[in-house]
Formats: sequence, structure tokens, C-alpha cells
Amino acid sequence: MKASRKLGRKSLSKIGAKSRNVLLAGIIALGGGIILPLSAEAAEVEAAATTTKAEESSASETPAYTMGEVVVTATRTEKREVDVPMATEVITEEDIKDSGAKNAAEALQKINGFAYEAFGPLGVDMGTMSNNANIRGTDNGTLVLVNGNPIAQRGKYHLQDIAADTIERIEVVKGGGSVLYGSEAMAGVINIITKTEAKNSVTVGYGNYGQQKYHLNVGAEGLVVTYDRNSWQERKGATYSEVTGGNLRTDWRDILNQSGTISYKFNDHLSFLYGHYETSAKFDRRIASATNPANQYLVGSPFYLREYATVRDMAQLNYRDKNWKGSAYFNTGMTSAHGPTYRTNTYGVPAVASRWYDTREKNSTYGLDVQRNWKIGKGTLTAGFNGQHESFRALATFKTTGTDVKHEDRNNWGVFAQWDQKIDKKNSFIIGGRETWSTGASGGKNFSNFSASGQFLHKMNDTNSLFLNISQSFVMPTLYAIYKEVEPADLKPQKGINYEIGWKNITGKHSWKASLFVMRIKDNISATYNGPGDWTFKNEDFKNEGLELSYAVESKNGFSYNAGLTWQNPKVKANADKTYWDRKFGKIQLTGEISYKKDKLRASLSASFLGARVMTPTKQHSYHVKPYFLTTFTLGYAPTDKTEFELTLNNIFDRHDIISHTSSKYYSAPSNFLFSFTQKF
Repeated sequence: MKASRKLGRKSLSKIGAKSRNVLLAGIIALGGGIILPLSAEAAEVEAAATTTKAEESSASETPAYTMGEVVVTATRTEKREVDVPMATEVITEEDIKDSGAKNAAEALQKINGFAYEAFGPLGVDMGTMSNNANIRGTDNGTLVLVNGNPIAQRGKYHLQDIAADTIERIEVVKGGGSVLYGSEAMAGVINIITKTEAKNSVTVGYGNYGQQKYHLNVGAEGLVVTYDRNSWQERKGATYSEVTGGNLRTDWRDILNQSGTISYKFNDHLSFLYGHYETSAKFDRRIASATNPANQYLVGSPFYLREYATVRDMAQLNYRDKNWKGSAYFNTGMTSAHGPTYRTNTYGVPAVASRWYDTREKNSTYGLDVQRNWKIGKGTLTAGFNGQHESFRALATFKTTGTDVKHEDRNNWGVFAQWDQKIDKKNSFIIGGRETWSTGASGGKNFSNFSASGQFLHKMNDTNSLFLNISQSFVMPTLYAIYKEVEPADLKPQKGINYEIGWKNITGKHSWKASLFVMRIKDNISATYNGPGDWTFKNEDFKNEGLELSYAVESKNGFSYNAGLTWQNPKVKANADKTYWDRKFGKIQLTGEISYKKDKLRASLSASFLGARVMTPTKQHSYHVKPYFLTTFTLGYAPTDKTEFELTLNNIFDRHDIISHTSSKYYSAPSNFLFSFTQKF
């Protein structure tokens, strides 16, 4: 991977002047600790002259930085990454290709400070029980955007259905981002930026476990049409669980992610995107063993069978020029689950369907986001507003009653402003604020929130910077949480604050990053699963503090390297069920990748290790589990400019690792491969 993927982290609660100086000195010392051991290798790095004096540039005047280091998500304006006073990661199109990722979820799974979570292969999930993008130890605080527009519906997103081949780059901003983007950006923002140009090509791939991949790009003169399909035939033993009288085994079958997109670039300022996405899978739970010998005849018979499906559509119109940005977007999604249940949690029930599991819901959002930039002296004012209409419908099925059918709506509004001031050649600061409120919710269940943020940047030189970031964030209760909760009046908006001190050294072919961070979240909104269609939502408190370090280099002999280290201590305290601070996720994360490119050949080996792990049930005390170690090897060979062969190997050491983090233990897929061929035309 290139030096475009890097590290960041944040810091410190209640920072006074004296402690701030100590922390700044500590960051410099940590930076020296990274640089000195690597100085011999750095001497071989090809120097790149990133001498551009512009620290800000418009969307219509993109400077030619070498390593894809321009980011727009962190400040809503285009800046070099070294000039952004926040912890950021940039995953380029080339990074995604080298990693062998098939979708956005897989592209993110080895990011430092990112705890991977899944229920099975291809990022499969269980409808509304979707996988979370866990940044810095919190699973309810990541805002997911596509081209700057929100795509989550009632806090759920399905990153596995966004094809990797349609992504130009992914920008990750760690820490609070609510001042610029509103609700959900508690731990960070993931902005998936899609391609507006693509070469005509077709890809066909096959692998073990019935894996198949098909991808098609067709387009010309600003028009791009894509179709993507990834499938996995069967995954046995995804999880095991105990019931009265025996044990159960869960299998996934017929996993399918497919999508079709149409994008059109009218000119350099205006573009349109439409996407249709579908995910589906069959989830079979069968009796694996019986503790009573009299019930051995039941082994292998079904406990329950279910099929999960999500179908969603997205449309957006985006405008960008030197001073204005505007977006109009629409998202809608239908999620369903159905299937027979054969037994209760005791044995002896006849092997016929005793009841039916059947749920359907539809979520929709449409909105508008507008901002304007004003250059005033040495400062830049960015101000804007957004409005969104949100709709939640619990739909009727053949088993539902009148009380199960719901239709709720509300409007979400926000105004924000940010002042970016250059003090002198070396120092600058950013301050911002946002007011957010909702209207139209039935029963007067509306909320409001004001959040503020401040950042300070000190440039030691053109490639070295120190920053301080303090940001407030919030998460509004979703319509689902409000109206499914038995006592919704007790639910409050989730509020938090992030403190961070960081250092970046980014040149043309290498980068070093270090960050100290502290997170404090009040009234974190969490969900407890009580049974089919039955959830309890409550507020709890969350805290975390940690250190992130990373290093990346692209040397001139064809090799590229990156490595990251995160130490953190995420904890949660629920006022009702847990009166103590309980551990979450893992304390230690190590990530790394080595890539090689020469002529027609490319190869990449990447890994993510999460140690000092715990599983955290909603009501019981957390308990230790073994680390996970995720590995991927990709080998590509292009005999001509228009043809390429690729082999991707996942879980190289065939580990049986847990890739969930609560109470149910879902395991990684065994070692598997996918061999694909791409023809350009």
C-alpha cells in the first residue's frame, strides 16, 4: 500500500496550558522514536518535492500532490493532509485494488483504529442487525457518506454492497465530526468517493466455497454504468451456541451482494449518481449435538431457517465550484427477514414449523445540503445549512398485528459555520459551531443540540505539523429507537467530546503520524436484542483514551510498506444493567502491509491484529477471547495493457477467529481464494 494510508489519534481530557506543553513535547519525542529507527530506510526513499505553497485550494483547482494527499472531508474544503488538524486516513483506488477488497467493508477492515466486525463472508449481515464501522472503540458513532451525502438509514448501513471497483478513494476522519456533518459523526466520518470515470472492462472470478465474482464497467464522455455481483455458496459453522439439551450450529448459504450504478458527469462542477443495491443470504441454525442420548436422533435437524434481504436505492446530484457546494440526495431501503422456527429452546418439540419469523421495514431519507466559502483576509468562512426528511415504516406481514405496523416521520435541520484563520506562516486555527433540531415527530418527540469545535495547527515546515483538536459531537435517537422503546421519553440524544493532539510528517513518498486521544460520551445509545422484533434501547456512558502511531513509505525499488499501532482502553457503563465500567473490543491493534510493483507484476500482503480482546454482552460482564489476526495476500499479473489476472487469498493461516464483539461468537471464514480475470476494451 502507498503512503496515502496512514495513522492518526487523539487526546486529552481537560487540557490545561502546562499539560498541553507536556503533551506537545511528548508527541515530538514519540515522532523521534519512530523516525530514528527508520532513518536508514528513509535515506533510500525517493524524495518528492511537495513544494506547493497553497494550503487551501478550490475544488476546481486541484494541485498535483504526489501521494493522493488532498482531502476534503475533514474541513469541507480541499487541503493537503498535512495541513488538516485532525487524524485522517486516505485509502486510494490503488490501495483498494492492492488489498484484494471486493467491497467497501473489506477495504476498511485493516485500517488502524478500526475494529472489524462481521457475521460471515462478504460482510454478510442479518438485515437490521448490520455490521458496524467501529472507530476508536465505539460502535454507535460513525457517519458514513457517499460523495459527502449520508446513506445510513436509522443508523444502519450496508458497506458490503458498495463494490470496490466503483470507489475512487475513501477518506476517514477520526474523532468528532458533528459540527460539519451533524448526527452520527461521534467517533468519525467515512466518506466513500465514487468514480466519475472508468475504463470499459469486464471481470470474471471464481474461488472455493462456491465464490463467484462478476463486474462490468461501460461508459464514455462522463457516463459510467457498472454492474457488480459477488456470491458465496456456503459457510458452515459460522457460529455455535448452547440451548437447553444440546448445541446449535449456524450456517450461511447463498450469500449474494449485487449492485448496479449509473453516474454522469455533466461538467467539472455537476455530477449525478444513481445506485441500486441488493444483499441477501440464508441463515440456517441446526442441532449440532444433544446432551440427552434419547435426543441424538435430532442431530442435524433444523432449529430454525431464515432468509435475510436488503434492497436499497440511492440517488444524488452534486455541485461543486470554487465557492459553492450543494447536494440533493435520496435514499430508500427495504429490509426483510422470514423463515420457520422448528423448536423452542427445549428439545422434544416435533420437527415441524411451530411458528414463523417474519419482519419487514422500510426506511427513507431525502435532503439538501448547501455550503458557501468566503475568503476574507487571511481567513476563510464556510457556512451552510442542511435539511432532511426521514421516514420509518414497520410494514405488515402475514403474522403481524395492528400494533406492529408503524409509520413515523420527522424533519432534521441544521445550520453550521466554520472560521479558518491563518495567524502567520506557521500557525492557524479553526473554530466552528452547529445547531441541529428536529420537527414533525409525532407526540412531540423532537430534539435539539448545539455542538462546537476548535482546532489549532502549527507548521514546523511544509511537511511537518502539530495539531490540537477538541470537538463536541452528538447522535440523535433514531425514529426506530424512539417508537420501538417501551418508555421512549427516557431516551436522550447521545453527546460526546473528543480531545486529540497529533503530529504528521508527510512528504511525497513517506509519512509518519502520531496521535493521543481521549473520548468521553454521555448517554451513548445502545440496543439490546430481546427476541424477534423486540429491542430495548437505553442510554449508557462510554469512554476511551489511547495512542495511535503509523508509518508508510514507498521506496524506489518497487516496494511499499505501512505499519500502524493503536493502544486504547474503551469502556462502557450502562446505568441500568452495568453500574461499573466494562471493557469493550480490544486494547492493542497492529496493522501492516507490504506491496511490490514491477512492470507487469504486483503483489500485496496485509494484516490486522487485535489483541487484549474482550466480548461484551449487553448485561453480563465482559470476558476475554483470543485475538483476531486477519490476513490477505493478493497477486496480480498483467501480460498486456488490457488484460490482467489476479489471485486473492484470505485468512492465509486458516485461523478460527471470532469477528464479532458482543456475546454471539461469529467466526472468520476458513482459508479461501478467488481467481479473477479482467479484460479492458
